Amino acid sequence: MAGAGKLRFAQLHDLELCAQAVTGKRAPFGELVRRHGPAVRGLLRRMGAPAPEADDVAQDAFLTAFERITEFRGEGTFAAWVKRIAARLYLRRLQKARRLVVLVEAPDPVPPGGDADGRIDLDDGLKALSPAERLCLALCFGAGLSHGEAAESLNLPLGTVKSHVKRGLDKLRARLASAGETAPERSRHDG
Repeated sequence: MAGAGKLRFAQLHDLELCAQAVTGKRAPFGELVRRHGPAVRGLLRRMGAPAPEADDVAQDAFLTAFERITEFRGEGTFAAWVKRIAARLYLRRLQKARRLVVLVEAPDPVPPGGDADGRIDLDDGLKALSPAERLCLALCFGAGLSHGEAAESLNLPLGTVKSHVKRGLDKLRARLASAGETAPERSRHDG
């Protein structure tokens, strides 16, 4: 009988599940966690959280979302709403640990190489960015925050956030372009 309930919830839209969760029902909210948990953990990993911390923050974000489900108005997606909650919780953790200053002032890391075919994935590309660039990109593109919201969350000037986002995007574009140029050259030499 429990399996039939799970199947029924799997067929419902996020807004329908939220409407049921507002009444205090946990099973519909559990379906939302099942659907969107991996994406929330992925965002946190891209923001720089180690896997165990990403799991903890994601769990806290879903608990917060369940407690505040009446605040979700359905104007955006549930996934974007819970990602914003997760991003803000993670930023608070960083601020409490006073690691944010270190992240903003850290030098750019040495970019890791692509795979044997010259391909890179987004996670590898993000690892090549400075922690501040990675964090700003993750907030603006992964969590859907505006530059202003990201600046407010990070307690940084708006221009600084915009600079980190621009530099990060430029580095990603350059990395993707160089990976795209090397792959055809290799295939010509191999052929």
